[in-house]
Order: sequence, then structure tokens, then C-alpha cells
Amino acid sequence: MNKIVAGADAAIDGIQDGMLLMVGGFGLCGIPENCIAALVKKGIKGLTCISNNAGVDDFGLGLLLQNRQIKKMISSYVGENAEFERQMLSGELEVELIPQGTLATRCLAAGYGMPAVFTPAGVGTEVAEGKEVRIFNDKEYLLEYAFDAPFAIVKAWKGDAHGNLVYRETARNFNPLMAMAGRITIAEVEELVPVGTLDPDHIHTPGIYIHRIFQGEKYEKRIEQRTIRKK
Repeated sequence: MNKIVAGADAAIDGIQDGMLLMVGGFGLCGIPENCIAALVKKGIKGLTCISNNAGVDDFGLGLLLQNRQIKKMISSYVGENAEFERQMLSGELEVELIPQGTLATRCLAAGYGMPAVFTPAGVGTEVAEGKEVRIFNDKEYLLEYAFDAPFAIVKAWKGDAHGNLVYRETARNFNPLMAMAGRITIAEVEELVPVGTLDPDHIHTPGIYIHRIFQGEKYEKRIEQRTIRKK
């Protein structure tokens, strides 16, 4: 039951060139900073990354993009990364844009063991090209397949040796869904607490979904865009 590993380098063991990888976080909130840094350090290339966004130029997944370690991004929002834009427009980077709700639902379906879902999002748009459309109650729906990622890396506020996780605020967005969806899920946490410390009613991700866990360090926690109100 003890799922603790020594650190990020040990946690990402087994992630190889060319793999499909889920990366938790929403904007720059709740991103697995330590695991991303370890992937950069290890030089793993040809990754296909499933993530809500692509980070910024010098932070988050932007670090992997700078090193040309990502060959394809599967995302919902990518508007804050100039290097991402350059690589996409030059044809260096493959991009699959997915409605945010569909991205979340495909993660959820994988976690529930469902092979596919039908959704109305994207019907009649470029998103629907080449996909099966079925009619339910006189309304068209797209067939979308669940993701099948060998690894998912997520970040939580607190966790224990059994892998039980608690997130804070915005970090509780894509992280719980991706934690369920990975065949092997790696969790980095700000604080690793003794088993029994976490209130069972407050646990967001049960340890059954987590395979490796470690306490991260030196979290920068950047703010992507700071908006302040005039006095």
C-alpha cells in the first residue's frame, strides 16, 4: 500500500519517447511542476500530451515545447504560449483542439472504464469531421472515444502514502479526472501526510487510482494573467 517514491526522477520511470501522456492542471494552477522538470531533464521526446492548456513560454508544458519534446498537443486552450503558436503555424507541432467539456468527459470515461461517449459539443463544426454522428431524441451527437494514456501526472495539495489526494480550489479541475484516467498515475503533492491524517469525507481522489506519490519542492505557482481592480 505504500506508494511513496523518492522524487520526481523515480516517479517518471517508465515514461518513454513517443508516449501519450496526461498532464493535470488548469492554466498554471495545479500543474505537476516537478514531474515536468524531470521530463525536461531526462530529455524524453516525441510526446503526445493531453492537457487543458500548453503552459506559457517558459513555464509548465512550455518548457517541454521549448526543447521540442512534444510532437502533439491535445488541448482546449492554448492562447498564452507564443512558442506553441510558432510551432503550430510552422507545422512542427501537431495540434488537436477539443471542446473543454469533451476533453473532461473523455478523461472521465477512461476513469470509469467506458470506451466512448456521445456528446452534442462540436456537431456541425470542424470538430465533427470524420466522426460518427448519431441521433438521440431528434438531436445529433458525436461519438468521442475515451483516452487511453499509459501515464497521467497530476498535482495535489496534500496526499498520503496510500495515494489519497486533496486538491485546493482551481487545482481541483482536470487533476481528479486525469488521476482516474491514467493506466499508471503519478501524483506529486505539496505536503505528504501520515495515513489517517486526511478526513475521509474530504478526500477528492481515492488512493486506488494512484500508483506513485512523492512530495514535491520549490513550487513557483505562477499567475498566468493578473487582473486587478482600480481603486
